[in-house]
Amino acid sequence: MNRKIIAVLCTAAMLLSATACSDNSASSSQSTSSVTESSATEESSAAEESSAAEESSAAEESGGSDADYEKYELDGELTPNMISKSRLNEGNKVRLGNVIQKLKDGGEVTVGYIGGSITQGTSAGDALCYAKLTTDWLAAQYPNATVNYVNAGIGATGSYIGVHRVTKDLLEKNPDLVFVEFSVNDTMANAERDKESYDSLLRTIWGYESKPAIITLITTQENGTSMQEPHSEVSKKYDLPVISYHDAILDVIGHGDIKWADISDDDIHPNVPGHKIVSQLLQSYISDVAEQLDKGEITGDESDFSEKATNAGFENGKLLSPSDITATATAGKVVLKEQGGWGGFNGLWALSASDDDETSVTFEVEAKSIGVLYGMSVSNGALADVYVDDELVTTINSDFTGGWGNYVDCVHLKTYDESGKHTVKLQVKKGANGQSNFILSSLAIS
Repeated sequence: MNRKIIAVLCTAAMLLSATACSDNSASSSQSTSSVTESSATEESSAAEESSAAEESSAAEESGGSDADYEKYELDGELTPNMISKSRLNEGNKVRLGNVIQKLKDGGEVTVGYIGGSITQGTSAGDALCYAKLTTDWLAAQYPNATVNYVNAGIGATGSYIGVHRVTKDLLEKNPDLVFVEFSVNDTMANAERDKESYDSLLRTIWGYESKPAIITLITTQENGTSMQEPHSEVSKKYDLPVISYHDAILDVIGHGDIKWADISDDDIHPNVPGHKIVSQLLQSYISDVAEQLDKGEITGDESDFSEKATNAGFENGKLLSPSDITATATAGKVVLKEQGGWGGFNGLWALSASDDDETSVTFEVEAKSIGVLYGMSVSNGALADVYVDDELVTTINSDFTGGWGNYVDCVHLKTYDESGKHTVKLQVKKGANGQSNFILSSLAIS
């Protein structure tokens, strides 16, 4: 019986006793006072226990209390809390288990990475970026295996560009394991397009003939900006592993263990200690999967991709650069360069606007979806009117005066119900301050 109820009943009994025995009233009054105080004490104790139970329940729901929190020391080992926070989705481990078994057997394994500047290694360098650290760790863990490394990271690129270049830049190397990182390059400004692009990218990788395992990685800006929610929603649809550097690093910063400046030299890119943490999170996950494999705990079917997470209209996309397509018509000053590119891409068309004559380039493509990649320039970036089948779809402004550097951006133009032949024309014109140069990097079709 609840102690509070017992206390109330006891109090009532003592009051009845005091009324029946008037000659013992002083004693009874004293007893009543004692019981009342006892009742108050028990009520207070019960309330404290109830509150403690509620707090305990809330702590359990949030993953533990601060009493269990272990402080992280910079450049040290991961804490249990960081590992727990990073496991946004453990995912289906069948394909990854196959890769680990191949490593254990001393086979040849190709590990690939696709993403933006973080994957490329900005602020850490080629040797100390998370991609190289993780690959080197795998090679050290399985010294009898041959571990090949492919880093297909390109700065300032998101999933839309990623899905159109992944086949040529990565999949044709027949990877066994692919890490995908685009969560700070995709944006909420293009949320629908980028979510569909991310879905299309995962589906393109998964469906490739080498049957690669996929691990998705979520990174973050200093203020927490990230496409974690839409990206993880897509990944969870296919029950893929999702490792969140976003959650792990922001949590230790929130606890005051370290500062953002300790793990990044700007507001986005992890520095050397930051890249080490990213790699440690990936290593921890793979180690746990290897242990489960040894115990015979990885069984069943691999991830199910039969139902799309989005329309996935860019699946198996490709880029058409000057080495892949010839313009059907040009006007004015148009210079084609098959070698040497812009922002990490090879080949381009350089167009110079004129006040007197038209400057344009025209292509014929067969596609269901059409986009273009173009150069953003810190100097002299012109405008370009873009037509699809003689319809003016958009005007691109390639001026990036005062920006951090030249890079390749993209714009999606059209999606049709079925694939068909279409004409794409870019006509260049001067910018507001007379800017005259426009760089066309490639066409993006799927």
